[in-house]
Amino acid sequence: MFRGASAINMDAKGRIAIPMRYRESLRAEHEGIVVITVDIQSHCLLIYPIHEWELIEAKLLQLSDTDKVERSMKRRLLGHAHECELDGNGRALVPPALRQYAGLQKKTMLVGLLNKFELWDEAAWQVQMDESHELIQAEDLASHERLANFSL
Repeated sequence: MFRGASAINMDAKGRIAIPMRYRESLRAEHEGIVVITVDIQSHCLLIYPIHEWELIEAKLLQLSDTDKVERSMKRRLLGHAHECELDGNGRALVPPALRQYAGLQKKTMLVGLLNKFELWDEAAWQVQMDESHELIQAEDLASHERLANFSL
């Protein structure tokens, strides 16, 4: 499981170094292969270990090719999906089109979300964190059906 936010630099070629604490499991459990695609709701990228991505593909396979919304979801996620093998230094190459979509510059944030990562431009991540804080503060969590019994 992936958790925590890591500030990482993207090099001039568009490579990011996956933090050391994740590399061994990515190599042992997923042959060092990840799939990078766009997030359909935020201007960030999603990075899935290959076996987690295969679960997403199985779900996408169940979607219709004749329903406009479902087909659009498939096009968006699969059309941007890029398989990448970590190099010997644990780096993944982020293709230019995906870097452009997420507005990635040198300073990025890699955020673990249990079965996947999000990759954000560092400034956009800070804006997202501020917006998330405001949203949570404004919400009556006790009346939110799925959060009513959530406690820390």
